[in-house]
Amino acid sequence: MLLDLSKIRTPHEHYRNVVEPSAFPPDEAYRIVEPVTLEFDIHKDKEMFRLTGRVQAVLEVSCSRCLEPFRWTVDEPFELTYEPRQTAHDAEREIADEDFSAAQYDDDEIDLEQLVKERFEMSLPMKPLCVEACKGLCPMCGINLNRTTCTCTPEWEDPRFAALRKFKN
Repeated sequence: MLLDLSKIRTPHEHYRNVVEPSAFPPDEAYRIVEPVTLEFDIHKDKEMFRLTGRVQAVLEVSCSRCLEPFRWTVDEPFELTYEPRQTAHDAEREIADEDFSAAQYDDDEIDLEQLVKERFEMSLPMKPLCVEACKGLCPMCGINLNRTTCTCTPEWEDPRFAALRKFKN
């Protein structure tokens, strides 16, 4: 998914595209289960382009406690400034605050797939949970404790206290 910048003639244009999940390569962190909507305004200033919009989709991710898949809704806004990639002979410069929302493009094209993937990864929590009260898996038998209970009794003892147990007995 490439945005051809040479076709942008006016200082302000609107872009909207709905992309099927099959257009994206598989990712091990999530699976795209509904079409991805990418909508943004393009503001052109000579060779600089500012994209302001949002990415909307539904992903399927695995719960970090019970490992069951569940749906995660993505509705991520973004505002990025794209400028042409600097050549090696350009002088080095100090990074300014606005550089953290800046990206670079090559050959008059912006890789929209990369933009979408970044928004997906930024929307995902560090530890995705199917529900806040997820009980997870039994550490002994591995059964999903959200569905049923088990009769396992964890009998793990901290080996650091073994010497103290000798004194107790």
